[in-house]
Amino acid sequence: MLKADVDKAGVNVTFLVERVAAPLRQQVTDSIRNAIALGHFKPGQRLRERELCEMAGVSRTLVRESLRQLETEGLIEVHANRGPMVTKLSRKQAEDIYRVRSLLEGLAAELVATEADDAAVAGLAAAFDQLRVAMQSADVLDRLVAKNHFYDVLIKAADNQAVGDTLRMLNSRITLLRSASLSAPGRTEHSLAELGAVIDAIKRRDAPAAREAVTLHVRNAAIAALGRLEEPAPDAS
Repeated sequence: MLKADVDKAGVNVTFLVERVAAPLRQQVTDSIRNAIALGHFKPGQRLRERELCEMAGVSRTLVRESLRQLETEGLIEVHANRGPMVTKLSRKQAEDIYRVRSLLEGLAAELVATEADDAAVAGLAAAFDQLRVAMQSADVLDRLVAKNHFYDVLIKAADNQAVGDTLRMLNSRITLLRSASLSAPGRTEHSLAELGAVIDAIKRRDAPAAREAVTLHVRNAAIAALGRLEEPAPDAS
């Protein structure tokens, strides 16, 4: 992926491309998405193609393809005569996202508890263990990536295309809100405890408890994120 180098003042300096298995366009897309989620690019800020190309060390074609993908996800908006800009989320939009997230992730957890095989459940538990380790890191990006990976594994284990497709379309905005909630004081410990309850319920194959645990987790994440939300947009969740 691309990782943002930050100077002592917290200002983004450059991006470095790590040549990994994922296609380069996906790396660029993921990296711009993470840079927005971590506040390197602010809501309402214009994204200049030339600067992105220079920072990423890739062609303008790749950057444009990535920006089109992020526009599809609703993370950026293209304005006439101004070009692509980071989307601003209102408090109402954020609240709506959390409502939908609660319903869909609750259903996903319920499906995993009732229908996933033991291997899928074990994979989800392993992703949670990875998340616990990552949460000890001082690198916010490591924590954010681990949290997103956990939810990717949950969606895959649920094995419901409609649920998965819808959550993936929301993923960019959910990532913004997730970054805000994770930055709230004390939220990391509570988040891990809540997700631990989800894993325990799934292991017991207790679908109602799994849904209830996810609902509680999302509700508390919403409180944490919305409490740090500055109108008309958050800087990250």
